Amino acid sequence: MPSIISNGTKNHVLSRRSIDDVRPLKVIVIGAGVSGILAGIRFPQRVKDIELVIYDKNEEVGGTWFENRYPDIPAHSYQLSFESNPSWSTFYAGGAEILEYWKRIVKKYDLRKYMKLGNKVLEARWDDSVHKWVLKLQNIKTGEIFEDTGDAMFRGVGGLNVWKWPDIRGLHDFEGKLMHSAEWDHTYDYKGKKVAIIGAGSSGIQITPSIQPHVTRLDHYVRGRTWISTTFVADQVAARGATGNFAYSEEEKQRWSQNPKEYIEYRRVIEDELQSSHSATHRGSAMNLEGIEEFTKLMKGRLAKKPQIAEHLIPNFSPGCKRLTPGPGYLESLTENNVEVIPIPIDQINATGIRTSDGKQRDVDMIVCATGFDTSNLHQFPIFGRDGIKLQEKWEAADRPETYLTMAVDGFPNFFMSLGPNSAVGSGNLLLLIESFAEYATKALEKMQTENILTMEPSARSVKNFSDFCEEYFEDTVFSEDCSSWYKGGKKKGRVNALWPGSSLHAMQSMARPRWEDWEYIYVDGNPWSWFGDGWSRMDRDLEMNKTYYLDYEPKMAHEDLPRETMRNRAGVDGDIVDENAKEVAEATKNSKRKAEDELNGDMKMLE
Repeated sequence: MPSIISNGTKNHVLSRRSIDDVRPLKVIVIGAGVSGILAGIRFPQRVKDIELVIYDKNEEVGGTWFENRYPDIPAHSYQLSFESNPSWSTFYAGGAEILEYWKRIVKKYDLRKYMKLGNKVLEARWDDSVHKWVLKLQNIKTGEIFEDTGDAMFRGVGGLNVWKWPDIRGLHDFEGKLMHSAEWDHTYDYKGKKVAIIGAGSSGIQITPSIQPHVTRLDHYVRGRTWISTTFVADQVAARGATGNFAYSEEEKQRWSQNPKEYIEYRRVIEDELQSSHSATHRGSAMNLEGIEEFTKLMKGRLAKKPQIAEHLIPNFSPGCKRLTPGPGYLESLTENNVEVIPIPIDQINATGIRTSDGKQRDVDMIVCATGFDTSNLHQFPIFGRDGIKLQEKWEAADRPETYLTMAVDGFPNFFMSLGPNSAVGSGNLLLLIESFAEYATKALEKMQTENILTMEPSARSVKNFSDFCEEYFEDTVFSEDCSSWYKGGKKKGRVNALWPGSSLHAMQSMARPRWEDWEYIYVDGNPWSWFGDGWSRMDRDLEMNKTYYLDYEPKMAHEDLPRETMRNRAGVDGDIVDENAKEVAEATKNSKRKAEDELNGDMKMLE
C-alpha cells in the first residue's frame, strides 16, 4: 500500500484539493434487472460526476421478469418501497404485468440512456497497473467482441438467470415439443394436447394449475416431497371469499390512486405479514410446529379426492427447508381426472414420451421441464481480481462462497454485488434487500469520491467473520434439515449458501450504516488524510458559487424544540434526521429543488 507522500524530511498530509472536490468515477453495472434498475436510479442521484453504463445480455430490461413469467409473491410487495403501484390487477400479478411495472420505472427515471442492452459479459478482469476493471463483452446480434473499462463494477445478476435442462437420458431425443419453464414458447398451443410436467418446484407448482384445464391429459412427475402453504396474507384473501388469487376492482384501484395514504396502509398490512414469519424458520419454535400442523391439514383436505397423493407429497422435514410456495389451485388441480401424479423415477425420454423405472411408457405431445436454475454462483462470467485470482476458483478452494455481507470479496477491489451468495431471504421481502444492496454500494462510491480513495475492498478478516457467522447461524434453522434444496445447491445436506443469515429486517439494519472499519483502502495520492484537502472549499475558490447554502432549506419547525434524542427516535432509526442535514451540507451546490425531489421519492438516508 502506498505510503504518505514524503520529501525526505517530513511526511506531507496536506493534499492539493478542496475538501469538497470529488474525483470522477466510471461505474459499470452488469444486469438490467431489478438490481441494475436500482443502481441506475441511486448512483446518479447520489454520486457526483459519475459516468454510468449498464450492460445486459437481453434486448429488454427486467432480468428475471423478462425471462421468467410465473410469480408466487403478492404483487403489492414486489415493488419498490418508494414507487407504489396502486393499479395491480390481481393479488398475484402475472409476470408480464410485473415486467411492465419495471419498464415504467425505467422510463420514469430515464434509465435507458445508461443502458447498452444485447451485450453479454464474457469476463471481467482487475488491472492493478491502472486500478480499473477491464470487461470483455460480446454483442449478441453481431458477435462483435469489445472491451470497456471502469473504476468500479456492480454485478446485479441474480441466481434465477441461467436455467438448465435436467440430466435425463435421451431428453433431446424427444420429437414433440420440449420446453423449459424459464424459456416458455408462447407461440405453441398446448390446448387439447397430452402434456408432461417434470418437477414440483415453484415453477411446476404454478404452471400445473394454469394449463391443467386446457389439456386432455397431464402427467406430473414429482420426484420429491414439498410443502404447499397457505396463501400469503391469508386473512386478506379469505376476507374476499377467495382461496388463492383474486382480482382487484376498478373502484378500489381508482380509490387507491386518489388516496395514496390509504394505499400505503394496504401495503403495510401485506408487508407486516411477510415480515412476521421469521420465527418459523427456527426448528422447534412454536410457529414452526404450528406450520407443520396447519400445512398438513391443508394439504390433506385439498387432496381428499386422491389421498394417495398426500401420502407421497407431504414431507417429513419442516416447512421452509425447501422454498415455501403457496401454489393457489395446485393441489386441487392434481385431483382432477385428467391429471396423474407420477412419483416413480424417470428412466429415460425417447422420441414419443417418457419411460419410468418400472418400465411403463407414457407418450405425450409436449414435455415441460420445470427444473429450475443453476444457483451455484459459479456459472457467472469469470471475474479475475488482484494477482489474477479467479473468483469462482477462490470460492471452490474455500469450499464455500465467501463474501462480506454478500456484497464484496477481499482481493477484488471496487467490486460490489447485488444478489450474490447468501442474499436470498428465508423470510421477509427480497426487494428491500436489493434496495439495501444498491444503497450500500452508493454510499461506498460516495466515500471513494469524497475521501480521495483509489481502491477499497473488505478485509479478509471481515469476509471470514461473515462466512463463519453464516455457517453457525444456519445450524439451528429449518434450512439445514435433510431436504434437497437450491438453498444448498440442490443437495440434501450441506452449507446454506443462498440465504441471508437472518431476517430481511436484520439484513436492512445491518447495511443501513456501513462499518467502514471492515474495509481496507488505497488512496489516490497515498495520503489517508487527503480527504481533508488543503483548507479550502470549492466555494472559496469559485466566486459564483452559493456560499450561503446553509440558509437554503426550510427549518424543521416541528422538531426544533425537541431534544436531540427525541429527534432521533422520531425518525425511527438512530441518526436519520442528523444524516438528512449532513446530506444537505454535502449537496452544497444544489438548491432546495434536489432536496424536495428526494423527499418526494421517500428517500430516507442513513448516517454513515
